[in-house]
Amino acid sequence: MGWGTQVIIQLSNDLHRRFPGDDGYSDRNLRNMKRFAQEYPDFPFLQVPFAQIEEDDFWQVALAKNNRTPIWQVPLAKIEKDGETFVQVPLAQITWYHHISLLPKVKSLTERAFYIMETAAQGWSRDVMLANIAADYISVKGRAVTNFSGTLPPVDSDFARYAFKDPYCFGFLGTQELKNERAIEEKLTEHIVDFLLEMGRGFAFVGRQFRITVDGDEYKMDLLMYHLRMHRYVVIELKAVEFIPEFVSKLNFYISAVDEYVKTPQDNPTIGLLLCPTKSDEKVRFSLRGFSQPMGVAEYEIKQLIEEVQSALPSAEDE
Repeated sequence: MGWGTQVIIQLSNDLHRRFPGDDGYSDRNLRNMKRFAQEYPDFPFLQVPFAQIEEDDFWQVALAKNNRTPIWQVPLAKIEKDGETFVQVPLAQITWYHHISLLPKVKSLTERAFYIMETAAQGWSRDVMLANIAADYISVKGRAVTNFSGTLPPVDSDFARYAFKDPYCFGFLGTQELKNERAIEEKLTEHIVDFLLEMGRGFAFVGRQFRITVDGDEYKMDLLMYHLRMHRYVVIELKAVEFIPEFVSKLNFYISAVDEYVKTPQDNPTIGLLLCPTKSDEKVRFSLRGFSQPMGVAEYEIKQLIEEVQSALPSAEDE
């Protein structure tokens, strides 16, 4: 045992005797409290140097006009101290058990602030938060290749870009081989809760094989969703093969049809998301040029690194 260990054990025993009806005074918890206090000396805020975050792409939406973000719905106060500007992230947005699991997994204050805010916004449980950390969520959020900057107003473009990620992890579908789009689509709807969780907060499921008739011919979209925060339909096309440029034209057609026959005047213009197992970003960028409909293309993974995710989850001793 290290120096001071017996002091913590003795303090734990003393607190249990002094407050016999209260839980939470184990020596493990006391060590966690000590670490929390050391890591966050400016409680109740985590203060992140503005210079560290202004160049990080995943913060750009959070630092939108008027210090407000439609994604996180959290005001980010800025303060000046010792000649440096800091952004203050409220620590009370997530629970104590989220915090003690987050501390050992994420060392960077900038990334930790990101996960605190995203956990609060998405309503993640502790296990879901840790699984997303293991899956490097911070590096995939907002990474889909899109044409939003040229097809949507600036604020809408940022919001829509951040609603997508790349890649999506569909590990919950299991390890069986899914050879075509219909099989993947069926599995996703069988696991609709997991699918919606992976898509992110705000997405609502409208229908699978959604039928629409154009000039007497019937067409079926793989998945139609609605984003409650963006107030717009989202057409999702699934492909079981590598991206090819022809896929974009079909998605563009479906977006136009939904705008014409499904969207109401109260809805914002429809956007589309094409999901493929692999893609060339350069081919996607070339393919999206010239289209006026807002679209994005991302990859999906069905085989999840189970061992990595499980290693991120808390042990029974941490409960």
